[in-house]
Amino acid sequence: MKALTTQPLPFHRLVPVAAVVLLAIGLPIFGTPYLIDVGTLVLVYIMLGLGLNIVVGYAGLLDLGYAAFFAIGAYTTGLLMVRYHVAFWLTLPAAGILTALSGIVIGTPTLRMRSDYLAIVTLGFGEIVRIAATNFTFTGGPEGVYGIPHATIGRLVLRSPQALYWLGMAFALVVLVGSYNLARSRLGRAWLAIREDEAAAQAAGIYPVYYKLLAYVLGAVFAGVAGSFFAVKLTAINPSSFTFIQSVTILMVIILGGMGSLPGVILGAAVIIILPEALRAFDRVRMLAFGVGLIVLMLLRPQGLWPSRIGQIVKRAVALSEARAAAEIAAGAPTPE
Repeated sequence: MKALTTQPLPFHRLVPVAAVVLLAIGLPIFGTPYLIDVGTLVLVYIMLGLGLNIVVGYAGLLDLGYAAFFAIGAYTTGLLMVRYHVAFWLTLPAAGILTALSGIVIGTPTLRMRSDYLAIVTLGFGEIVRIAATNFTFTGGPEGVYGIPHATIGRLVLRSPQALYWLGMAFALVVLVGSYNLARSRLGRAWLAIREDEAAAQAAGIYPVYYKLLAYVLGAVFAGVAGSFFAVKLTAINPSSFTFIQSVTILMVIILGGMGSLPGVILGAAVIIILPEALRAFDRVRMLAFGVGLIVLMLLRPQGLWPSRIGQIVKRAVALSEARAAAEIAAGAPTPE
């Protein structure tokens, strides 16, 4: 079968992409500090959504404790910068290594499980990390870590809302490019095969546990990077930012946007963050309206706001290949006299 190629975006999808790019560039220039801060928070959830999208959207695993890796990255950067005066850029590799090791430790014995059992284990892991951060003295206990310095580039301190926004944009673009390349690599195709039919993938020579572990570790690293940025953005972190609700919110980003879809993750993060802010004027019914809005969106678009095209391309290619094979067989069959 010929190599799969993705077609360019049609015009009706190219227009919203161009609008998003213009909005992202114009926001720090023309927006108020409040709007810029909301945009920066959207970028944080884009990073988190892209990381969880590898685990859930590509590999088909259900992770309900993803906020644990977010917390590990944030606490690693916060503690290293506050207690040991390590520069922010040097804490990033440390956060990535610690989250990767955490993913290996929790993933190696548990990724042989499936569905509900895996969800329960990841949920437990998320709660263990949160409770540990609350009770250990070196993490600051319930008060957490505060007084975290801002990131710097030479003598330039990235303190203003605009500077933090551009820093978040840089991180989000790196994570986005990494996710895009992973989705279209041999590794991404292996994840897609496991997600669609694990038994068939194993019969084709793909070792599911190994590839699942890779997805889990890479997703953890992306969450660690987002946590590091989150720590220097807020300059203070505590366990209340990394609860089970946080994991569910990140999961909602990819389900609402479309599992396995990179534009869907971006759109889902924007909806999850901006919609509650837009309803802030209706304070008493804000969260109720937010929940009702999400339910309506899921009923109208159960596949997500921007579904992934990768699976559709593969299915079309397989159907075309089968049709060609059938045509060749029919052409070579002897005709009755």
